Amino acid sequence: MAETSVAQSAQKVTLATLTAMVVGSMVGAGVFSLPQRFGSETGVAGALVAWVVAGSGMLMLAFVFQTLAVRRPDLDAGVYAYAKAGFGEYLGFFSAFGYWASACVGNVTYWVLIMSTVGAIAPALGDGDTALAIVLSSVGLWTFYLLIRRGVQEATAINRIVTVAKVIPIIVFVILAVFYLDPQVFADNWSGGGLGSLYEQVRGTMLVTVFVFLGVEGASVYSRHARRRQDVGRATLLGFAMVLSIFASVTIVSYGILPSDELAELRQPSMAGVLEAAVGQWGEVFVSVGLIVSVLGAYLAWTLMAAEVLFVAAADHDMPRFLGRKSGADVPGPALLLTTVLVQAVLIVTAFSENAFNFALNLTSALTLIPFLLAAGYALKLALGRDDGWPGGVRREIVIGAVATLYTAFLLYAAGLKYLLVSFIVYAPATVLFVLARREQGRAPFTPGELVILAVSLAGAVVGVVALAQGWITL
Repeated sequence: MAETSVAQSAQKVTLATLTAMVVGSMVGAGVFSLPQRFGSETGVAGALVAWVVAGSGMLMLAFVFQTLAVRRPDLDAGVYAYAKAGFGEYLGFFSAFGYWASACVGNVTYWVLIMSTVGAIAPALGDGDTALAIVLSSVGLWTFYLLIRRGVQEATAINRIVTVAKVIPIIVFVILAVFYLDPQVFADNWSGGGLGSLYEQVRGTMLVTVFVFLGVEGASVYSRHARRRQDVGRATLLGFAMVLSIFASVTIVSYGILPSDELAELRQPSMAGVLEAAVGQWGEVFVSVGLIVSVLGAYLAWTLMAAEVLFVAAADHDMPRFLGRKSGADVPGPALLLTTVLVQAVLIVTAFSENAFNFALNLTSALTLIPFLLAAGYALKLALGRDDGWPGGVRREIVIGAVATLYTAFLLYAAGLKYLLVSFIVYAPATVLFVLARREQGRAPFTPGELVILAVSLAGAVVGVVALAQGWITL
């Protein structure tokens, strides 16, 4: 019954649907936070350089997913499957878990931002991290859980509609901001005086660019549903091009409305504050309504992708088999439930963080970097002909794989030690799921090489816990 359901789904997922999934996944909470995040880190010059660096690096990652979709059509759920094929089961497991966890933490930013938006008129919600805000967010996330359980096809149909609805307010924002742009304000914001060197400014924006580009791999995650394998790569590139133009436009035009120090002080969603400064209070209301539609659509898309990753990993025997069960409506029920539970847990943790939105955003980015690095490394391995049974690629594939690998490695460095240690705290306990899967198969929990990886992850987690306990790092 399950195989029939998947086959029927595959016939229905076209290039347009895959592209909508990519755009729907990428255009979410991040774009509405860009003016404040960039205004607090960099001036116009730094922002332009940051988007060139991030756009080029993420374009290479987009090419990586396009190439791997064509060269390894036998691999489903992209990010996780590529890490496993290239570097073994344990790192493949970490990739699957890290990508899943990043999706769950990212979903927390959506609820925080919604509550912060409504908090502008309901002070009891604060910045989205008060007790009332967490309770209301919890009601929302479990409502979505019940909606998605009704069927994947119904949920993706809603996502296509929401994708169109949420892009319109962003385009209107850009057009209005261009019309009201003050050349003198824009010029004064050019150098970002007082924000450090150009390198420091660019480095400071890297995690937020990772966050807003999450979803570029969305078509790869849904590759098992694609009508044609070539559509996976095409949807990745189309979605990337569309979203990059939106993100860069929102950032740059904002510098022509308010000085960078005022941008830095805006409450989230900062796009609302920018448009209010340009056209009045109705602009804030307009953006706020668009944000709620956008974020709810992105939450739907990311919940689906998170559950899909767990489901495919379980089907490949890298997660406990209970996560591989699904209903006749093609919904991986246990994986969906575990996804919702983790979102709920992180929501509660945000109550103890200094800035709930920034904490969840940065942790999401940091958790994603390991899976991205492994996928890029596998593309390079294939291109060099170092994967058994696969010939080396042309020079173009080698360059793409090398640049994507170097870019993601740089992002890990830019993230800093704090989020790397917190990531270890998340990764290390997940090994319990890996051990359960191995025992179900009657296999030894670890090979000698995997024990080394386990030791590194446990050591990082211990250091992270000590650092939090001693106050060396804070949430």
